[in-house]
Amino acid sequence: MKKAIGYVRVSTSEQGRSGLGLKVQESDIKEFCKNEGIELIKILSEVESGKGFDALEKRPVLSQALNCAKKESAYIIVNKLDRLGRDVAFISSLMANKTPFIAAQLGRDADPFMLHLYAALSEKERELISTRTKAALQILKARGVQLGNQTNLDEAR
Repeated sequence: MKKAIGYVRVSTSEQGRSGLGLKVQESDIKEFCKNEGIELIKILSEVESGKGFDALEKRPVLSQALNCAKKESAYIIVNKLDRLGRDVAFISSLMANKTPFIAAQLGRDADPFMLHLYAALSEKERELISTRTKAALQILKARGVQLGNQTNLDEAR
């Protein structure tokens, strides 16, 4: 039986506090493993942006998941490819290093072409999210809304 380490990620602390995004991802991974006959060793979760090629430096839990998967000769399983990252170069580097991973949404037999295509779409979506966010913030600023943390930084943590 194949083994796997599940990895779930959300980008913002608000998403992390709600737990909804993480719970849905965990549920999807468990269901996928059950249907595919994969032994799920554990699921690791992280609250961090998937932006950039330096994802491993910014995401210690992903590094932990990759190390654990290597030690256990297991796959990394995410529910969607963008949970690993929204950077084509990063996804390509995982593939080049023969890091075995499965995006449940794409299935076990997703080939390198499909993975690159979905990685490119995820990267484009990241750019669109950034553009929309900046535009919305500019509108709020033009309306006189004070942006940023309204409380003391220590209190916000």
